[in-house]
Amino acid sequence: MNTTVTIIGAGLGGLTLARVLHVHGIPAAVYEADPSAESRTQGGQLDIHEDDGQRALADADLTDEFRAIIHEGAEAVRMLDRHGEVLLDAPDDGTAARPEVLRGDLRRILLGSLPDGTVQWGRKVTGVRPLGAGRHEVTFTDGSTVTSEILVGADGAWSKVRPLLSGARPEYIGTTFVETYLRDVDRRHPATAAAVGDGAMYALAPGKGIVAHREAGDVLHTYVELNRSAEWVAGIDFTDPAAASARVAAEFDGWAPHLTALITDGETAPVARMIHTLPDGHRWDRVPGVTLLGDAAHLMPPSGDGANLAMFDGAELGKAIAAHPGDVEAALTAYEEALFPRSEGFYADAHEILDLCLGDRAPYGLIDLFTGGPQEREVA
Repeated sequence: MNTTVTIIGAGLGGLTLARVLHVHGIPAAVYEADPSAESRTQGGQLDIHEDDGQRALADADLTDEFRAIIHEGAEAVRMLDRHGEVLLDAPDDGTAARPEVLRGDLRRILLGSLPDGTVQWGRKVTGVRPLGAGRHEVTFTDGSTVTSEILVGADGAWSKVRPLLSGARPEYIGTTFVETYLRDVDRRHPATAAAVGDGAMYALAPGKGIVAHREAGDVLHTYVELNRSAEWVAGIDFTDPAAASARVAAEFDGWAPHLTALITDGETAPVARMIHTLPDGHRWDRVPGVTLLGDAAHLMPPSGDGANLAMFDGAELGKAIAAHPGDVEAALTAYEEALFPRSEGFYADAHEILDLCLGDRAPYGLIDLFTGGPQEREVA
């Protein structure tokens, strides 16, 4: 196939698609709104699953590169109560199957695996319109356009491509994650660093929690999880970092100081990540010449599966295109027929994980998941 595949979005899913296509000798052009690969941070640590993320990287012929960026020891898990008492301590014994890597490192190896010029930076999409016969015209903020023969929306929650296929829009689910960072933690924040340990730390209670990951370079990356209304979030001035941190920390009055330090002592401004989802089991009717992957296709609550599913989507779509040379519709039909049932089950899992973290039995529901047995305890 000599037709260039037009991919909107240079996230992990779009880049995996471009790489798998390149492995099969199929050209792709990736259009990304960011002005450069280094223009913003790429988020925190990801655990890469055997059944999807690692399979996608194998299809992309990048397994060795992936192994080289693993953060050894980061699969350790600790569960604490609000007073900082340890409820579960599961060290990384080297046998777990979901190694941790930084999202930015993973994106870097994907970018490095593509021919120069594959990704065009600073190309923010303003609109997409059908031209007929499966072709589409994509318009960018600078007024330029491209015409696609195969168009893939890999452009996330607020996809500009999705309206070609579906009228569904993301809706706020009543949960917000507030993101903070602590750096040089072993020297500057030893008590907090010791509480988090070597991997992930969960301090949870019904409706709220503090979740932190130790990342390479003595960094603690925290998501403060809160079940709160959109109006509550809007009432916080996040342009005033000190006031915003104090307001969020007030929700954890009485919690151990070395836990609330993850909120109050952050060296970057807190960022509110309001959690939006598409309708459970989101799907669409086949539209010639266009499809979606990743969050553009199946935005759901964060559960550790999102990046893995996006990469797997990209790899499966790339293989489907390669398996149907000259027959775009056969390729996209085969991809979507597998995509819809595959992603549908993950919606239920994602909602369940969120409930285990913030539901009435938190933190013991999540402990049950890790230990495989019910823990009937009164929440402190």
